[in-house]
Amino acid sequence: MIICSVNKISKSYGGNVIFEDISFEIKEKDRVGLVGRNGCGKTTLMKLLSAIETADEGQIHWKKGYEIGYLSQIPESQHDQTVKEVLKTSFQSLVEIEMKMKSLEEKMAQESRDADIQKYGDLQDQFIREGGYEMEVNLERVANGLQITSLLPQKFSDLSGGEKTKVGLGKILLKNPNLLLLDEPTNHLDLQAIEWLGDYLKDYPGTVVVISHDRYFLDEIVNRIVDLEDGEVHLYKTNFSGFVKEKEERLLQEFHAYQEQQKKIKKMMEAIKRLREWANRANPPNEGLHKRARNMERALERMEKINRPILERKKINVDFEAVHRSGKDVVKLVEVSKSFSDKPLFQHVNMHIQYLDRVAIIGENGTGKSTLLKIMLGQISPDTGEVALGSNLKIGYLSQQAFNQTTDTSVIDTFRNEISVTEGEARHILAKFLFYGHSVFRKVNQLSGGERMRLRLAQLMYQDINFLILDEPTNHLDIDSREVLEEALDEFNGTILAVTHDRYFINRLFKKIYWIEDGAVHLFNGDYSWAKEKMSGLRQKRVLPVKAEKASKKKEENVSVEELEGKIETIELQLEGITTQIKSTTKLDHLQELTAKQRSLESMREEIYEKLAQIIE
Repeated sequence: MIICSVNKISKSYGGNVIFEDISFEIKEKDRVGLVGRNGCGKTTLMKLLSAIETADEGQIHWKKGYEIGYLSQIPESQHDQTVKEVLKTSFQSLVEIEMKMKSLEEKMAQESRDADIQKYGDLQDQFIREGGYEMEVNLERVANGLQITSLLPQKFSDLSGGEKTKVGLGKILLKNPNLLLLDEPTNHLDLQAIEWLGDYLKDYPGTVVVISHDRYFLDEIVNRIVDLEDGEVHLYKTNFSGFVKEKEERLLQEFHAYQEQQKKIKKMMEAIKRLREWANRANPPNEGLHKRARNMERALERMEKINRPILERKKINVDFEAVHRSGKDVVKLVEVSKSFSDKPLFQHVNMHIQYLDRVAIIGENGTGKSTLLKIMLGQISPDTGEVALGSNLKIGYLSQQAFNQTTDTSVIDTFRNEISVTEGEARHILAKFLFYGHSVFRKVNQLSGGERMRLRLAQLMYQDINFLILDEPTNHLDIDSREVLEEALDEFNGTILAVTHDRYFINRLFKKIYWIEDGAVHLFNGDYSWAKEKMSGLRQKRVLPVKAEKASKKKEENVSVEELEGKIETIELQLEGITTQIKSTTKLDHLQELTAKQRSLESMREEIYEKLAQIIE
């Protein structure tokens, strides 16, 4: 069933055409990946789909009653609202029912009326039917998955931009809309949260449209690709890997069709030329040959011309080269520890990075990955331990925020502040990073995240660097730019240390991984897939003693799964009976007694479910 139909829409900003006359359909339960280069109009199209903006021409039709959830909107909140209160607004109707029930309880405690009792019973039925008693469980599940549990008691207004975005994602997921529109949902998530979100979206009951440059993430969740390029869209019924192959095949077919048509046009033009020559040679000139030439010309004009497909797009041109090599030992950390506000971040960290190593640091957000980089750079001092940098090191550092938001100098001036070249040379270099013509005079604070990253990469490429330190280098870069960066780093004749949550990026380049977890750093000599498997084994070893203790207690209690399931069945039967009685009773004291019994039984059921979960573990 079609739930969204896009019909010949166009959109422009300030005379600049973003796209025009594009059409496609989204079907129920589709998993759509919206892909394209930075600046092609993906976010604009998403805003049109979410009805935040309207198309200049054409129409978008949605299935009647379909609820839309759009990620990019940071949730609004009252100044003093906590994160938990913001998330609970996703259950607005349930919260309102709960408040009405409490109000009625207070009212009935003062005076019992049949109408109030009937209304209370109806509200309770609705509350149960709409999953009111699962509200807290669902909230905790999403908060745990997105790793924002620690933020729940904090004021929403005190959070960083990235944290607010994560809360916004959590709020949308809890709303469970029919159509979920996600614009770069993985940008502020760590590896574990990305994997959790991928699993969550695979089982999502509604329809999902996602903009992402994370190739593994797209492969995991999407079954259709909408490719936005040169103001046109092409649809592919496959995941991202299949799309790459099919697009290449389509372009080759189009190029072949273009070549064949060009041959045909050339032959027709030659035939027209010959006919006219023959007609003019005749004495008198042959009108019949002239007429045939005119007919062929008209046929040529009516022919629908095939545009030459672009097989090789312009990409950034990155080429890092270390002129002078460093010593064999690049960085050594010995028993390094760091705390903030008396809260330990990591302890007894030992790291050894050598010349030509490709090292990745991974772990959950807040575990201290960026702090470790800053300790190596000398920007932060460790509480304990030693940091030793090798000889002849020339460090290039790419931070998550490539430039300050307040940087109001132009692109070319910012580039020349770091690299001493003439204006002409600077413009030539910047063109390699897709800054053409007048765009080199744009202010840096007006650039997108991807454009700032490209500018910083341009600066690094023209410095004599033999040790690259990269903090989330693929953030904001489109897939083409990521691939170019990966190729350049692969050929770099120096040492690389990166903090990243891009699994594809890690697996392609890095064979030495430091994984931070619970304040400790674990070394794995292999790619991310290998490290993940080994880390899972370490976690199981840590859990085994706890599990053994639980197993011992369970043995003592001698409670079987069958017995617990039987108890749950009994409680559920009792709850059904109480619900029936609540509907039929007209006495306040009886209603209060039944409600108390109901809550007690629900509490007992939850305890038994917890015991059952422990046994199954």
